[in-house]
Amino acid sequence: MFKWITAALLALGFGCATDGDASRNSAEGKAVAFLTREVPAWARENGCYSCHNNGDAARALYAASRSGYSLARDALADTTKWVTKPDRWDHNKGDPGFSDKRLANIQFAASLVAAVDAEHAKEAASLKEAAHKVAADQDEDGAWRIDAQNTVGSPATYGTTLATWMAWRVLKKTSEQAAMRKAESWLQRAKPRNVPEAATLLWASAESWSFVAHRAECLKIVRGAQTPDGGWGPYTDAPPEPFDTALVLLALADLRGIEGVEEMIARGRKFLIKEQNADGSWRATTRPRGAESYAQQVSTTGWATLALLKTGKSRQNPAKAGTQLRVRLRAEKAIAGIAKPGNDVTAFVEVVVYGGSEDRQVGIKTVDVANSLRSSDEVDEADARGVALL
Repeated sequence: MFKWITAALLALGFGCATDGDASRNSAEGKAVAFLTREVPAWARENGCYSCHNNGDAARALYAASRSGYSLARDALADTTKWVTKPDRWDHNKGDPGFSDKRLANIQFAASLVAAVDAEHAKEAASLKEAAHKVAADQDEDGAWRIDAQNTVGSPATYGTTLATWMAWRVLKKTSEQAAMRKAESWLQRAKPRNVPEAATLLWASAESWSFVAHRAECLKIVRGAQTPDGGWGPYTDAPPEPFDTALVLLALADLRGIEGVEEMIARGRKFLIKEQNADGSWRATTRPRGAESYAQQVSTTGWATLALLKTGKSRQNPAKAGTQLRVRLRAEKAIAGIAKPGNDVTAFVEVVVYGGSEDRQVGIKTVDVANSLRSSDEVDEADARGVALL
């Protein structure tokens, strides 16, 4: 039986927003302000580019830009220039004893993908070169063993499962299909041993049909691991951490149609907002807990910001007056082919904001197109749209 999420959750709640006190004082607004200061500061002060500032934190700013936040002109200029030149990544300055080029390649490539998605960069050749560098670092079995001795990973160093997932997301954007298939196979065989791994595989199951077999087990782990105050820690009996909570929220964001998920998201968001520092950052998630680390704090803040942006309400950039809203449906397996009997197919609504040349009000209405579909029906793009502009 099909479970469809309609555009009702978007209906007219996606109106014009302004950059007034309310948005600046929101958790997302404060986080974006913090990262706007920190992201460009690292290269300026240290003469090199880092995974934490120009990787995780920059991805959060690209996501904020894509969601409609107005950023200072210099917030991402240096990062964009850096990530669009993969041939320079091997010559990055800094202490080689504290750097992992395989991790840096994944981090910078993921930032490049985010920059392209946010229309800060258009270099298709750069993305191809970046993906080639990522693929070259792949282990024979399909994984990227980053910080392998730390099974739960960390915000800045990922760990094997998260690193492999992030690499897969880069490779799927390019022609590096052989490496992508090897990574896909490794992720399909992976077993969740802790909350971050369960969250990563759950996120994969929400984003690609290739990993849907992980969903039931990983969702069960996540349900059982949420703490009374709404967060998640690295293990089911561990205190909650901002990074682990953010990773779970990113996994749950596209699974809202499943019973109980919306409530878990709301509680997780409350935990993150409660834990946010006055300057917009979050305390560093470190392994073991309680250590001081600027790198982990900036990466933790990047992940938390990404989670809040993805699970919160979208905002429209006031600079794009009269912006048209184009709403499209992402459907697992639906647009791509046949929905087979017994498959539990979930469709998702995605809002994409495009600049318009005229000032006009655009409304959204819900169109229920799926009630008559049966489990053996072919679902094509027209049937799967699910929403329409008034």
